Parts: sequence; C-alpha cells; structure tokens
Amino acid sequence: MSFEVAADAYGRFMGRFSAGLSSGLADLAEVRGGQRVLDVGAGPGALSTELVRRVGEEHVAAVDPSPPFVAALHARLPGADVRRGTAEELPHPDDTFDAALAQLVVHFMSDPVAGVREMARVTVPGGVVAACVWDHAGGRSPLSTCWAAIAALDPDAVDEGGLPGVRAGHLAEIFAEAGLADVEESELSVASTFTSFEEWWAPYLFGIGPLGEYVAALDDAGRERLRARCAAVLGPAPFTVEATAWAVRARVDGRPRAA
Repeated sequence: MSFEVAADAYGRFMGRFSAGLSSGLADLAEVRGGQRVLDVGAGPGALSTELVRRVGEEHVAAVDPSPPFVAALHARLPGADVRRGTAEELPHPDDTFDAALAQLVVHFMSDPVAGVREMARVTVPGGVVAACVWDHAGGRSPLSTCWAAIAALDPDAVDEGGLPGVRAGHLAEIFAEAGLADVEESELSVASTFTSFEEWWAPYLFGIGPLGEYVAALDDAGRERLRARCAAVLGPAPFTVEATAWAVRARVDGRPRAA
C-alpha cells in the first residue's frame, strides 16, 4: 500500500483526525518535560508536534519509512532527531528513550509484534510503550462510512477490519506477545467537522492507504457511484465525523523477550 505521498495530501486525508488523537496518546504515555521520547511511524508529524510541545524538539526523535514524510518532518521540526527507518528495525541503541509511541501505525507494520518489541528495546526499563489504531473492525474509524458504502456496492471488497490490532483486545495481545508488562487497553475518540462534502471526499482520491488504492482502481462510473452513495449517507454539510481508536500502554519490564 502507498504512503509515498506529499505531507499535505496525507494531512487532508488523515491529519485532521490524527492531530486530535495526539494529545490523548501522549497523555496515555505520561509524556512530560525532561523525558526523551520517540515517535514511530511519525508520518508528517502530528504526534511529533505534540511531543515537541511537551518536551522540546531536542528531546524528540521520529522515524518513518516514507521519504516525503521524513522531509516534511525535517522542515517542520528542524531540532528533532528525524530518521528514515521502519518500526521493525529502529535505528537507535537499546535503552535510549523514556517513552516510545506509535500512532495509527501498528496495523501497517509488516510484523507488528517485532515492531512493538523494537519499541520496547529502545525504551529504558520501566519506561512506557504506547500505541493506538482505529477501530476498523467495529466500524468506528474515520474511514468507516466510505468502507460501508464500498461494501454495499462491492460485497467482495476487502476492507481494513482484518488488519492487526483493529479489533477489541488485539492490540493488547500484540503488546503482550512482544513481552511488555502491565498492558492496559482503552479508547481514544476524536471528531472533525466538514464544511462541504467535497472537503470530505477529495482526499479519498489521493490514493493513500488501502482505501485510497481501492478508490483509485475504480473506473469513472464506479467512482461516481461510490461518491453518490457516500454523499447520501453523510447528508448535507456541515457534518461531523466521529472516530474511535483502540489505545494500549504498557511498561518495559527489564528486557523484552527474544524473538
């Protein structure tokens, strides 16, 4: 799936929701002044910006595999330690951070258990590892309206409900399997208001993630059918889209289990 897109495009697609999640996830991880913290799969920097607000740029590190996002992070947060890399092979030594966070990332990791285990490796013993992912399986993500419309038009379409961590309890299971201690699951909810249907619809045409790739593969007629169905479901603007994410926090208890 593609996330090799301009930071502004991703911001219009998901940024307005991820920005709202950032303070909740940082609260969950107990991020506070004096700590050194890591944002894994940072994207264009919604969570990183919140972490900088709390601890300062010089105490924030961010990792993402997408070159456009890494470039955007360098421009947005020039004082932070920004590197290109993946969750499964973090470019940091053991015991570097007081907390490691991953927002809307675990379900896209090639190996979620390995990715969370790496987050634990670079976190000091007693430190916090935290993550959140949308409740795709429960139909409470920002994308659920569009996926439901797709299901009505194309029952064979595969949505994001089967991805890792997106159903109740599964993100906590991943953390436990990665060797984390004191694993606790909760929910984070956000809402965003759209002033027009086009403001909501246009980002789905950018080809971002599984949903964007599905929409991009439709022919013009299929895309128009989907657009019309979504417009009918959402109703007249302005309208508000609410979304809920599963969130987990845990502590590093000594060194995590070996793979």
